[in-house]
Amino acid sequence: MELQHVNVKLFLQDTAGLDLEPLIPIFHSWIQDKVFDERLLDIADYRHVPDGPGIILIGLEGDYAVDNAEGRLGVRYNRKAGLNGSNADRLKQAAGAALSACQRLEAEPSLGGKLRFDGQDVEVFINDRLLAPNNETTRAAAEPEVRAFFTQLFGDSGYSLSYASDARRLFSASAKASRSLTAAELLANLKS
Repeated sequence: MELQHVNVKLFLQDTAGLDLEPLIPIFHSWIQDKVFDERLLDIADYRHVPDGPGIILIGLEGDYAVDNAEGRLGVRYNRKAGLNGSNADRLKQAAGAALSACQRLEAEPSLGGKLRFDGQDVEVFINDRLLAPNNETTRAAAEPEVRAFFTQLFGDSGYSLSYASDARRLFSASAKASRSLTAAELLANLKS
C-alpha cells in the first residue's frame, strides 16, 4: 500500500486558555521569510469553530496548523501534494515538517514559551479515504510501516499504539511514548 497525503499531529501541553491569535502574525512572517522549503500561500482562521481546525498556514505542497480537533490542541502538518519515495520517506517527511514547526513555535519570542510540545503523543493520519479507508484491511497493510516509523521516532523509548476504529473517520494511528521527548530528540531519531 502506497501512503500519500500523510498528516502528523503533535500535541501541546498546558493549553487551557491558550490564545491562538498571536499565531496569525507568526504564520504571516513564515510566508514572508520563506522559512520552509515548501511554498506557503495564506492563512485561514477557524478559531470560531469548536474542536475545529484552529489556524491554518496554507501551502502549495502542505498545510501547517495549530488545530483543536477533538478538543486536543496540537501542531498538525497535512501533506497535500504527492511525494516520491517509500512510505517510510513520506512518514518521515510529514513528521519532520511538524516537528520543525513545533521547534519554531516553541522558540518564538512573541509567544513567551506558552506553546510547548508535550513530546509523548503523536498521531498519524492518511488524508485520503479512497486510498486508505479506515478499516482492518488498511490497518493490516499499513501496520508494519506505521510501527517501524514510531519505533524509529521514539528511539529507545517504549510506546503504545492504537488505531481509530470509526469507519467514517480518516485512517489514523496514535502513539504514546513511555516518556516525553523534545522535538530535537525526535528529529534526531528520524535522521538516525
